[in-house]
Parts: sequence; structure tokens; C-alpha cells
Amino acid sequence: MELVEHMHGAVRVASVSGRIDQTTAAQFQHLLAPLLEAVKAGAAPLLLDFSGVDYISSVGLRVLMLAARQVKAQQGKIAIAALTPMVAEVFQISRFNLVFTVHPDVATAVASLG
Repeated sequence: MELVEHMHGAVRVASVSGRIDQTTAAQFQHLLAPLLEAVKAGAAPLLLDFSGVDYISSVGLRVLMLAARQVKAQQGKIAIAALTPMVAEVFQISRFNLVFTVHPDVATAVASLG
């Protein structure tokens, strides 16, 4: 699991790749923590680019749930883009598509968030 951060206009994009499962969820949470701290009212929104994520387990979904709660408490904005078909199915089954705004691709998400 890897996470690379960059700015895309006024949006902070975290490109995530690999599997988010029992083995990598703690690392994902650790890498995500400083990015979540910066997502406050008036700050740049955070977009998680999941185009490189080929699998997410319930442990990974828990990390995302905690992230959504933290950002909401801080009155910031977070969204997810470019779910792979398998991850999109997991999001639909677990109803995480109701927890996060999910965009079909990064460009659409940046246009919406920026």
C-alpha cells in the first residue's frame, strides 16, 4: 500500500495504491493522519484517488469511517474518486457510497471540490 500526496489546483489529492487490508490498514491510517489534520473549514479539501486500490477489507473501511468522522468534526471536505470495479462493489454493499461523495474520476472530483 502506498500513498502519494500532491496538490491539484485548490484540492489536496492523496493517490492510494495497492491493497488496504489487515496487513496495511495501520500504515494507511498512519499516512492519512497528517492529511486529515489539515482538512478543516476553509482549508483545501482532501480527495482520495482510489484508482490504484485493487482491494479494501472491513479494516480499511473502518479507517475510512474514522477519517470521515474526523473531517466532519473539523468541518472540512473529503471525497473519493476513481474506484476500481471491485472496490466500488464493496462501497455499494457496505453503503460507503453514502458516507463519502464518490466521483467517477479525479478531474470530475477536482472540478466539484475546487
